[in-house]
Amino acid sequence: MVPTDEAWRRTSPFKAVDAPVIRYLTDDEMRRLVNACSTDFRDLVRGALLTGCRYGELGSLHSSDYDADARTLTIPETKAGKVRHVVLTEEGRTLFSRLTAGLARDAKVFVRADGNPWGASHQQRPLAEACHRAGISPAITFHILRHSDGSALAMRGVPMGVIAAQLGHADTRMTEKHYAHLAPSYVADTIRAQFPTLGIAGESNVVRVRRS
Repeated sequence: MVPTDEAWRRTSPFKAVDAPVIRYLTDDEMRRLVNACSTDFRDLVRGALLTGCRYGELGSLHSSDYDADARTLTIPETKAGKVRHVVLTEEGRTLFSRLTAGLARDAKVFVRADGNPWGASHQQRPLAEACHRAGISPAITFHILRHSDGSALAMRGVPMGVIAAQLGHADTRMTEKHYAHLAPSYVADTIRAQFPTLGIAGESNVVRVRRS
């Protein structure tokens, strides 16, 4: 509806709009966070870390969506509008077998202590409180749990295509943007193996303190 794109070409893009997400929890932080969660919220956090599912996807899960024999979760309504099958590890199978034991097929897998489902924004306060107790600063959003799952896979050499399928990305472009820099690298491995030790870094008697 305009004669030229001259005005559009004068605009500047937002800085770092395409920058990859670099925040994720280490294995130690994941354990600390789970231990710091309240009882009902703890299972929801466990589910996110072990599946990479979004908050809304976990809240919508029914008992019938868990297939104990195939060790998968069926996510019927995804962000991309397609059905997704999430592969569970043995630890994930143990979690969902416990959560669905004795439930009717149409019962929600994750509910709050009062029996009501997890709704919009219900996760924010308990997650902030758990981060404070676990010493995770700044406090993370629930979506970082999903990124932590993807990052853990990438750092262990899982192909980008497999991670994309597990997280429900339409293709590997989004996956590569966020996780490719974490994957084992032939270039990095070669440099670290071949560059000589020069002995010029300097010694220090300061011991890094790690929270147990």
